[in-house]
Amino acid sequence: MKIVIPGGSGQVGTLLARDFHAKGHEVVVLSRKPQNTPWISRSWDGATAGPWFNEIDGADVVINLAGRSVDCRYTAANRRAIMDSRVRSTQIVGESIQRANNPPPVWLQASTATLYAHRFDASNDEATGLIGGDEHDKETAEPPPSSWSFSIDVAKAWEATANRFVLPTTRTVLLRSAMIMSPDRGGIFDTLVRLTRLGLGGTAGSGKQYISWIHEADFIHAIERLIDEDFVGAINVAAPNPIPNAEFMRTLRDAWGCPIGLPAKRWMLEIGAFFLRTETELLLKSRRVVPGRLLEAGFGFEFPTWHQAVRDLRRRSRSKPLESLQETP
Repeated sequence: MKIVIPGGSGQVGTLLARDFHAKGHEVVVLSRKPQNTPWISRSWDGATAGPWFNEIDGADVVINLAGRSVDCRYTAANRRAIMDSRVRSTQIVGESIQRANNPPPVWLQASTATLYAHRFDASNDEATGLIGGDEHDKETAEPPPSSWSFSIDVAKAWEATANRFVLPTTRTVLLRSAMIMSPDRGGIFDTLVRLTRLGLGGTAGSGKQYISWIHEADFIHAIERLIDEDFVGAINVAAPNPIPNAEFMRTLRDAWGCPIGLPAKRWMLEIGAFFLRTETELLLKSRRVVPGRLLEAGFGFEFPTWHQAVRDLRRRSRSKPLESLQETP
């Protein structure tokens, strides 16, 4: 197949490009800063038409991952950049598919599992999950801060942009993905490992908030399944067993033989987030998301539990030089 990945120069895009390229597919990554890679890398700005359109016309699959990182302070300027980068890139990709002489049969469009409500009491699947900025488990969870509604607004606008397009010959799938765990340098797992080895891998806040995640192997297999079969609409791409933050971090510490993990109270996280130029929502929001549609379709997870996943990731991380795990994030 010919697979085009707009915004594919980050961690997730590299995971997919590397795997698809190794399996003999023609991979084209569209990036603001094309790099020297084993696959093809083309320039685009994520907002306007250009020569890159020729890559989409005649492609078999488009996987749009474009969007500014949310790992930042939600200033007015950053909010605009986060929203605009997602909406504009989705709009231009949709327009390109719409005007193609040979449109791709499949369009996988990135979304996010943060779209679901901040809840502790029940899991969210595609059919039953509450979606909104203010729904929460009123018995055991504090109301989410009003600032968290921004992520919901972004996710809704992101998906709404893709859903505006009527594409008779193209299946559109919205990827509501959880955190993707791989041992690659610079990824979320690599960052968590380094913090854990420094003794900072303790409970965040109350520790009751759920973490949704997926092992990279299952993520790749899920993407392949979504390409090969007739899925349409929103899909939760997550492992079937989200767990509370306290258990998540304890399992990570155990796997790395780190008996101590300093806990961080909410006020401590607020201070740390300020100096690290990020937001506490990334740590404190409860994302209890399950892959309802994938499970209904009989998808088998190689790593359905965090206990299984973290041990595989540790085994593969050992092949790296020790210093690569000790550098400052």
